[in-house]
Amino acid sequence: MDVTWIVTWGHGWMVGAVPKLRADIRADRTLSDARGRALRIGLISALVPLSLTLVQCGKAPDPAALAANSQANVQVVNQVVAKTNPQAAKQQVASGDTFEDRFPAPQFRERFPSASEGFLQRQMSDFSPKRAVQQQPEQAPYKVASLAPQVPYQRPPREDLTTLVSMKSSAFPYFGNNPASEAPFLNIAKGDRRGHRSYSGRVYWQDETYSDSRVLMHVPEHFDVRKPGVIVVFFHGNGATLERDVRDRQLVPQQITDSGANAVLLAPQMAVDAADSSAGKFWQPGGFKRFLEESANHLARVTGDPNSVRAFANMPIVIVGYSGGFLPTAWSLEVGGISDRVRGVVLLDAVYGEMDKFASWIESHRSSFFVSSYTRYTARRDRELMSTLRQKGISVSEDMDGPLRPGSVVFVETGDGITHRDYVNRAWTQYPLKDVLVKMSATPALALTRVAAASSR
Repeated sequence: MDVTWIVTWGHGWMVGAVPKLRADIRADRTLSDARGRALRIGLISALVPLSLTLVQCGKAPDPAALAANSQANVQVVNQVVAKTNPQAAKQQVASGDTFEDRFPAPQFRERFPSASEGFLQRQMSDFSPKRAVQQQPEQAPYKVASLAPQVPYQRPPREDLTTLVSMKSSAFPYFGNNPASEAPFLNIAKGDRRGHRSYSGRVYWQDETYSDSRVLMHVPEHFDVRKPGVIVVFFHGNGATLERDVRDRQLVPQQITDSGANAVLLAPQMAVDAADSSAGKFWQPGGFKRFLEESANHLARVTGDPNSVRAFANMPIVIVGYSGGFLPTAWSLEVGGISDRVRGVVLLDAVYGEMDKFASWIESHRSSFFVSSYTRYTARRDRELMSTLRQKGISVSEDMDGPLRPGSVVFVETGDGITHRDYVNRAWTQYPLKDVLVKMSATPALALTRVAAASSR
């Protein structure tokens, strides 16, 4: 007899002719069972490629529709088998030989076995490139000729290195006296908590404001310790942190890199985010010297060259004081014990006091330079300092247009459009710290090598 196959496919129907079956299917029960099973397997085998084709074409239905169509396909197959071989269909129901019985869905544990079942657990280190072990020349059985000329080994290029390092000699914590009053710096107590009452009358607690011993270190990618260089020490102003202000807002590390100068940066954290200019350990005799000595070891580690400690320990220094940074700058020059290494001082709207200390250092260090740029907030004191220097016979310039030479003393007044808050980014020019380093690099007598062009970044 003739039988027609009707199979669901997606959302439509597919109709096809089936060859004639023998009329005596009741004669051989075993043969009929085998044919019924072969028929079901053939139908399923035909459906699977069609489903795969649909998936590959990007037209497969969603999982719910696919499951519904699969169940419908199974039902059609069972109907066909029931018509062609009723006896086999009865045996299938009696034995539980359904589609689900013959092709059970995989269990979760079979697809995702645990570690005890042989699933290999890997660490990130397993995917790291393995360093090849080089064979010693005397053990090599043969040599391979090189098609390219051999060049001397060069250190692979590195990126800028900017990091925070905790240092014992940094400004805080500080448990000594305030030299202005000879009274203990931590002059307030509340239980076990100690603090400092500032000149404004506000109390800052030691554990919040005066406990950060970190120093921001920056080494440009082009820095070469084998060439003449300079260490820039930056004292930030009031209400600042190293990350938020010195690095991200004032862009001090970037200015050093963009100058192309062979320079590195040290910026100690002063009072944390507070309206306080206290100098901490830089008040102490030799405090600045101890800071530079400890920094030499850390800079050698940061650059990866332990033999460079001596070079950093003797490298010239430029101190930059912004706003409230005038106080640690002045005391470092006065009692720091290392003022002869200071090649230059740059004050950015920072002459709020200590004029006698600045005048004394300028007078006794005529081979170094001094730059003070100011707004109307510090104009009176800057003019007072200029007058004092002129009375001592020291020549003073009032612009930054010329070159920067040993012994240069420059005072630059900026207009009303320049704000104090943005002064590290814009004073007499945009990025004044960068401008000072460029001018310093252009003067051979200042012994600073410019190893990269400012336009290289």
